[in-house]
Amino acid sequence: MNLFDHARVERLKKEQPLAARMRPRTLDEYVGQEHMLAPGRLLRRAIQADRVSSLILYGPPGTGKTTLASVIAHATRGWFEQLNAVLAGVADVRRVTEEAQTRYGEDGRRTILFVDEVHRWNKAQQDALLPWVENGTVILVGATTENPYFTVNKALVSRSRLFQLKPLEDRHLRRIMEQAIADPERGYGLLHVEVCAAAVDHLVNVANGDARAVLNALELAVETTPPAADGVVRIDLDVAEESIQRRAVLYDKEGDYHFDTISAFIKSLRGSDPDAALYWLARMVYAGEDPRFLFRRMLIFCGEDIGLADPAAMATCTAAAEAFDRVGMPEGNYHLGFAALYLATAPKSNSVMGFFDALAAIEKEREGEVPNHLRDASRDKEGFGHGVGYQYPHAFRDHWVAQQYLPDSLQGKIFYQPGTVGYELAIADQVQRRREAQLAASSEGNAAGAPPEILTFSPQDQALERWLARTLSGVGEHLERLRDAVFAQAACQRHWRVLDLSADSGLFTWEALRRAGEGGVWALAADARSAAALSEQAAALPDLRRPSVITGHLADLPQLLPSRPGEELRFDLVVGRNVLLRLSDRASALARIAALLAPGGRLVLAESLPRHTQRLHALLPADALPPALTARLVAAEDALYANPADPMVNWDVADLTGWLESQGLLARAAQEQEATLQVTVTPTLLNRWFADSPPDSRPSYAQHLLRLLSPDDLQTVSAAFRTHLTGKPVPWRSRSVVIAADRPHA
Repeated sequence: MNLFDHARVERLKKEQPLAARMRPRTLDEYVGQEHMLAPGRLLRRAIQADRVSSLILYGPPGTGKTTLASVIAHATRGWFEQLNAVLAGVADVRRVTEEAQTRYGEDGRRTILFVDEVHRWNKAQQDALLPWVENGTVILVGATTENPYFTVNKALVSRSRLFQLKPLEDRHLRRIMEQAIADPERGYGLLHVEVCAAAVDHLVNVANGDARAVLNALELAVETTPPAADGVVRIDLDVAEESIQRRAVLYDKEGDYHFDTISAFIKSLRGSDPDAALYWLARMVYAGEDPRFLFRRMLIFCGEDIGLADPAAMATCTAAAEAFDRVGMPEGNYHLGFAALYLATAPKSNSVMGFFDALAAIEKEREGEVPNHLRDASRDKEGFGHGVGYQYPHAFRDHWVAQQYLPDSLQGKIFYQPGTVGYELAIADQVQRRREAQLAASSEGNAAGAPPEILTFSPQDQALERWLARTLSGVGEHLERLRDAVFAQAACQRHWRVLDLSADSGLFTWEALRRAGEGGVWALAADARSAAALSEQAAALPDLRRPSVITGHLADLPQLLPSRPGEELRFDLVVGRNVLLRLSDRASALARIAALLAPGGRLVLAESLPRHTQRLHALLPADALPPALTARLVAAEDALYANPADPMVNWDVADLTGWLESQGLLARAAQEQEATLQVTVTPTLLNRWFADSPPDSRPSYAQHLLRLLSPDDLQTVSAAFRTHLTGKPVPWRSRSVVIAADRPHA
């Protein structure tokens, strides 16, 4: 590079837009997308270890896809190539792959190819890259705003991990603005810039989760505002409103947002929810959807979901469509809203003004995401879980079921107010009751709420699945039920970080590994022998999929967990079995566990309840002892389990719930399980029950009985047990509880 080229490059760097200059260079500078880049997550660990495999980044504009590729470029020791699918063709792919082969053959250096807007490539261009991704010559990092299941070659998708990026939250946008204002090299740190709180709120709100939009608006505001007399560049609300005026609604007429939103609109009509129907209709109109397409879908809906239940629906909707053709926009909004209200409630309605309330909500409030269960499930249910949890109203009594149709941020919002005349007077009470039922169901956290969306997906590894299936099947029926109950309460997602506090047996570890393959699993083993057994079992797994085995006790866990400077490892899910069983200070133990949970994280414990365990006197035949001695034995054993000074038995589910809540956790419903196992009463077991000095610190069964029985009585009882039970299988009843608790978001 000569002097003139160097000067030109330096000038271009300085003249780049603020959004380009502020692009993060390291993971520590990266803001947002914690579901895949928080400490301990699979993708972060892969980048830090320079073990990135082919991956596709999918998400809206301004969420950090290209930025993440840039971070990978700075972190990798491999050769990094970048192509833009809009400009590059097959010849560019051929050049990159030929150079990658030469490079790998000469010095073993791998090539990472970042393809921006990868969905822009046609099938032939994508096919040209496939063989080199297949044999590992090229590691593909693709970025796309379109659903990769339909715009990217299926063969490429099947060989790549998918990571879905979400719109940034307000706190992320505020942090990005603060970084830009403070950075003296790439931002405005050399200027004295002050942005008032109202201006910050406006920029963040209208940017709608787009980092590029908020930085572009900040740049325009700063660059066009002259300094005051004291040298300060002050950005007030008026300047902010001029810099960014209209919210950018994520919508395309041929992609995911189109299909998801029309799916939500039709399902809201079917669910008889006029508020949600108006909201999704307004969202499509605001984004520029063709009103004739909306009328066509509503006419289809008349025949599909209303039919003879209201024969006038078809005529009414047709009349509204014809009226729209005569009137046009904007007055045609009345007919769009009128038809939607009629189909949602099946009345003849004149409350179309509610539609404009919904349009006002689009303008004033941050755009809410389509709840996951309302999204179109026909194309990507397996990968992203879209449509999972949707309840088909026709399968329920009265063809209606209480479930969420509005976004989370608009739950309880009312757009439609039934009138007081005509047919609306008859439906007003029904609409109100259904609203109340939906709100009540949502507040109780049942199926009315939107289930979580799957944010990461990897191609299925058949060998790994077979290995896990064999491992998971090696437990007894009772333990299998207990494990399933724990993970049913956990609702574990693929990208979660999971900690197993009782990993000696691997009961929960392997199930966590199966369910959280995109996150990470940490397993706490009590001793070196158990840790070695777990590690040996996991040796067959790929490096990045193996659980991190830790040896030690709960009290030492914070010191045992791996850490990096500036990174605190926190878990989305902590599970354990009988973690509290032998502890005397359970509240302190739960405090240590709660400190390990990430905000919004969940703790699920399966704990045996010793006070409800099998009573030994019930194992004897009815005539094994004299009635008076039997009564004294029963009283003595009941006293054993009612002893308020014995931490082993002096607690129950209510106490456990109280301990959890005292640590700031929100305890959820506890599920108690009864189990009956066949136990053979061996001489060794009898000797332990009636030992004079047990090997551990706890008194034996016999020593407990001596508090109410005489030594002669105890000798008689011991003889009866040995006579009637030695070598015999007996039913052993026990009770355990599976309880979950959530750490609230900050």
